[in-house]
Amino acid sequence: MSTVSLLAPDVIAKIAAGEAVDRPASVVKELLENAIDAGATAIEIHLKDAGKELIHIKDNGSGIGRPDLEKIFQRHATSKITNIEDLEKLHSMGFRGEALYSIGAVSDVTLRSRTAQGEAWQIHIRGGVRQSLEPTSLAQVGTDIKVAELFFNTPARRKFLKNNTSELNQILNIVLPYTLIYSEKRFVLTHAGRTILDLKPAPSRIDRAAAALNLELKHFLETDQEFVQEQLRIRLTLGNINIQRPRRDLQFIFVNHRPVESRNLNFNLNDVYKLVLPPGVYGAFIVELMVNPANVDVNIHPTKREVRIKDEARIISLLRRMTEYQLMHRGQARTLTTSTPGVEAVGGLPANDMIFAQGQFQSQKDVFGSPTKTFGDDSVVVGDNIMREFQLFGHDDTLRSKFTRARFIGAFLQKFLLFEADQSLFIIDQHAAQERIMFEKFKSQLETSKVETQPLLTPLLIKLTPQEKIAWEELQEKLANAGLETTQFDADTIAVQTQPLLLKNIEGVVRTLLAGGQTLRMDADALARRACKASIVAGDKLDITQADFQRKQLLDCQDPFTCPHGRPTLIEVTQDFLDRQFLRS
Repeated sequence: MSTVSLLAPDVIAKIAAGEAVDRPASVVKELLENAIDAGATAIEIHLKDAGKELIHIKDNGSGIGRPDLEKIFQRHATSKITNIEDLEKLHSMGFRGEALYSIGAVSDVTLRSRTAQGEAWQIHIRGGVRQSLEPTSLAQVGTDIKVAELFFNTPARRKFLKNNTSELNQILNIVLPYTLIYSEKRFVLTHAGRTILDLKPAPSRIDRAAAALNLELKHFLETDQEFVQEQLRIRLTLGNINIQRPRRDLQFIFVNHRPVESRNLNFNLNDVYKLVLPPGVYGAFIVELMVNPANVDVNIHPTKREVRIKDEARIISLLRRMTEYQLMHRGQARTLTTSTPGVEAVGGLPANDMIFAQGQFQSQKDVFGSPTKTFGDDSVVVGDNIMREFQLFGHDDTLRSKFTRARFIGAFLQKFLLFEADQSLFIIDQHAAQERIMFEKFKSQLETSKVETQPLLTPLLIKLTPQEKIAWEELQEKLANAGLETTQFDADTIAVQTQPLLLKNIEGVVRTLLAGGQTLRMDADALARRACKASIVAGDKLDITQADFQRKQLLDCQDPFTCPHGRPTLIEVTQDFLDRQFLRS
């Protein structure tokens, strides 16, 4: 008896739909690309329930005639290609003819469209089955499509959708790149009647970047260069040293106007940014590569987000040189000001102690360079040498006892504090030690809901990106519990009214918390770790009294010998080790 059977058409449709449509953002991407391919100069996206209930997209493109309306919801119906050779000269966003077929299979779709030559028609598809095709009214040439009840017939997929904030962020991550590359078009994005984006046509890419990302125009660099031999054109919009982010959320790469993901390009661009940015932060860039379509394979992934480029190594080499030249020769110095001039705290204390000068901020993982390896006998590998007396922790009670008796003898590079006790030299990483101290204090205050704060006489104003605005609306209570009272100042800006006494660089703390993704689920430990990572600054010069005070504070910690991220706060160098290094034994 045969055990193999052919799947029913409706099952095939739902399986195929899953390849192209897995969440509301997937639907928005496909329909947005269709509008762009239709030559639209104005595109509106209206959402309800983060797209789960309704995705409504209107454009003023060329429209769809009645004969084509009968075909577009069939599988592999496309006007972009007719044979395999056409894949080597693609200039459109979509080409497979899978989008509308896949969307129609898992939702209720009503599409109205009007061309310049004919009257408007409407087609209604539900679960892949056409319900009606009839004349309708539409005020202007273009297309109006409503996608309702997404995944109504595939509940298993619907239950894996995330909360509205997460799904809305996914949609923003889809829409934002297109707004940057198509600066001549108008884009509107609303959710539940509230406007998230409203971008009018911009005179240039750099103007659009500033408007879409809520950044200052003066902090961008722009260059455009053509390489005839390589059949390549590179357009760069780079953020200078004044744009620093806690994550890679302002980095965009395009190939022939198509937003793409490329680990190689992203890695090399960030590697160049390391020349001007401190460790642990990321720059902003918009890279557009215009290459011969025959040298690009855009058909290696169902979502077309990944591409394969011929001679990628050569392109990366040119891209690195252009980026490095712009950042090193046209970039400007870091602006050493607070976000709001004249900000003061009650009592005359500085309200926003931001130390942003290049080289003064140290990340938690790069203070020592490469990570150190510890072994069971407390040895550590440094370069090629194994120094058994160069102890990280020793025996905890012995080390604590020695360090209790330690005497301050000096500092090195305003980064390492030197103490001596018995026959040992102790070297404290000033930055890591302070991070441990502040982390435990701030964590304790969070756990007891007694965060010490100071009100600001003049609020600190922070302009947010669209993603940060969505996160802030969800996290106001969490921020308030951490001592950061915030209010909305205008459509794109929040005002910080209070700050925790223990933390510096409040703008950095706020942005880091808003970039956390799952911040609502963070406990006090995770919240304190994030806040301290964004706040602690190295480079302060300590006198003998301050250095000894830090030593005593460190000894009061529950876990004094590691920072919150696992690096050592101090190391011990024994007399025996030094004697051997100087050939005294």
